[in-house]
Amino acid sequence: MLQPGAPERTATSSAAALYLGRVMHARMRPVHHRFAYRVMSLLIDLDRLDEADRQSRLFGVNRASVFSFHESDHGKRDGGASLSNHVRRLAEQHDVDLSGGRILLLCYPRLFGYVFNPLSIYFCYGSSGNLALLIYEVRNTFGEIHSYILPVEDAAAGGAIRQCQAKEFYVSPFMEMQTQYRFSIAPPDQQVKVRIVQSDEHGAIFTAAFSGQRRPLTSRSLLATLVTLPLLTFKVVAAIHWEAIRLWLKNVPFVPRPNQP
Repeated sequence: MLQPGAPERTATSSAAALYLGRVMHARMRPVHHRFAYRVMSLLIDLDRLDEADRQSRLFGVNRASVFSFHESDHGKRDGGASLSNHVRRLAEQHDVDLSGGRILLLCYPRLFGYVFNPLSIYFCYGSSGNLALLIYEVRNTFGEIHSYILPVEDAAAGGAIRQCQAKEFYVSPFMEMQTQYRFSIAPPDQQVKVRIVQSDEHGAIFTAAFSGQRRPLTSRSLLATLVTLPLLTFKVVAAIHWEAIRLWLKNVPFVPRPNQP
């Protein structure tokens, strides 16, 4: 029997699903700055990629299609290991056993071969069905990637998972490094919710949030997304640069990129 915090897996549950919703970013200091836009995220079971590949003619796994998911877009993997095995090795390094459990990845899919994922989240479950580990995989526009690997201490039924992590990875040229993230996550079910608050010693500086409603991954739903969000993945990168220009025009201090180890 599945424990609280795990999405139910039945004979009819799909290997991949969509979540349609909105992303919001809000900066509180040193200036007020806020924006929101509609997005579509993909949730995919990393141990059922073959099944996901057959769900729609418009969706492919590790191959070209209108929408697609490629393992090579995620993780630092050596020797061509599967993304699932890569995640399990990371879990072992943090004394978390994922044997017999599911690994679900929430991310943006490729659209016409292009994608940029500022944040991808791995929901890792143990054999009992408990949510055991969350991995926050962050990318910046310099082509670098970093993972925050946080074991789940408490996955109460119907409650959000709350975690903290000191910032270790340079992302924005308008944000200091000496800050801390506070994550609040409602694991994927009929809805998924992600909220991240970035703070320094004086309090909250920045908040980012995503709330999405589950939709089946079918040709019909993908076509609808293509019509309503025709430049989905391109819009993500365009929004990053446009909002950076707006912050620069508001005279937000520029933070140089440190030398990466």
